[in-house]
Amino acid sequence: MEPSLKRKSPENEDFLHLNGFSLDDLNEDLLERVLSWLPTSSFFRLTSVCKRWKSAAASVSFKLACSHIPSRDPWFLMVSPSLNQSIVFDTAENSWKKLNHLRLPLEDSNINCMPVAASGGLVCYRKLSGNFVVCNPVTGSCSELPPLHFPSENQPLNAVVMSTTFRDQISYKIVLVFGELPNLLFKVYDSSSCCWEDETALRREVDDNSIDCDSTDDDDDNVVYFLSKAGTVVASSMQRSPSKQYSSVITTKDGEEMVYFLSSSGTVVACNLTSKCFFEYPRLLPVFSEYSIDIVECGGEMLVVLLSEFLESTSLRVWKYDDTNRCWQQIAAMAAAMSQEWYGKKADINCVGAGHQILICLNSPELCTYVLCDLVTNTWTELPKCCLNGEVMEFMSAFSFEPRIEACV
Repeated sequence: MEPSLKRKSPENEDFLHLNGFSLDDLNEDLLERVLSWLPTSSFFRLTSVCKRWKSAAASVSFKLACSHIPSRDPWFLMVSPSLNQSIVFDTAENSWKKLNHLRLPLEDSNINCMPVAASGGLVCYRKLSGNFVVCNPVTGSCSELPPLHFPSENQPLNAVVMSTTFRDQISYKIVLVFGELPNLLFKVYDSSSCCWEDETALRREVDDNSIDCDSTDDDDDNVVYFLSKAGTVVASSMQRSPSKQYSSVITTKDGEEMVYFLSSSGTVVACNLTSKCFFEYPRLLPVFSEYSIDIVECGGEMLVVLLSEFLESTSLRVWKYDDTNRCWQQIAAMAAAMSQEWYGKKADINCVGAGHQILICLNSPELCTYVLCDLVTNTWTELPKCCLNGEVMEFMSAFSFEPRIEACV
């Protein structure tokens, strides 16, 4: 005769024991540590779960627990032509989000200000007045930096980069590179001292170990031509996108801080802030070629993304400079079947790196697409369309940041 009840196995007993476990059984410290591992997009829903979770989400110790999470999947702050949108792409959930907490301290509207750099959980904006605002896009906390005074109003601004560090609390630096080649200077804002340091001159590197370049001579009149959003060919001194006119990256190489930016003639300029010198890399393409170029930082290295046309074909490739052999090496390339769609479209690219990924915004009068390139697997994925109030949104560029609620300014 078979038993009427199935005997419980030890595995079933363990399952029943775990199934009966509740987060309410955790003390406050453990609860906050568990909640800190949730995706950032979940944090604002914690307050509606229960009173205890609402209290935990607002506590200082919870933000401290969040700061111990080593990294978070990046968000991309998208920049629209009107410069007044607060749309991000969440790579963790592969979805678009509208930030409702971002309120910049501006006289009129966000159109008076545009993002120019990002690092960690912070984004740096530049106002029309030339002053800078640093904010956490997730929480909306903002701080306007002290007024900036250039040594001369005629000094053009070439690069704006931002770096963050975390010890007891998050601190950040903003580096500006300005001047006409070969007379470059840089200026640094350090949040720990809350002031701008004096500008420092950069000398051109001319020793035997410097990289040979072909465009630093004072009488060099070469001009690289780019394709504008309207599809016309314009001189390289004209910027492709207002939000990326200071397109630049910062890395730490062999203990030295390096800032890279694109010169008006289309070369990559490397500024060594530690040694206070600069040099130019060799060109990837001849000076009179038509192409669109941008630089990104991935895994602590400077990379170049290049969109070009040759022999009735279009290629989108990622390049890295080999210091040993002093030449550019291709490390990734979009499949020809995918890049050929852009042949003859007079497209422009604006790119941003995040970890081992690069987000590429491709814009032309006919098409507007956003592609995420994974450098590890060499896979290129087109992002879904972003619809707001039934209308498809178009963006010119993006800035990458880690969504961290504990990042404060």
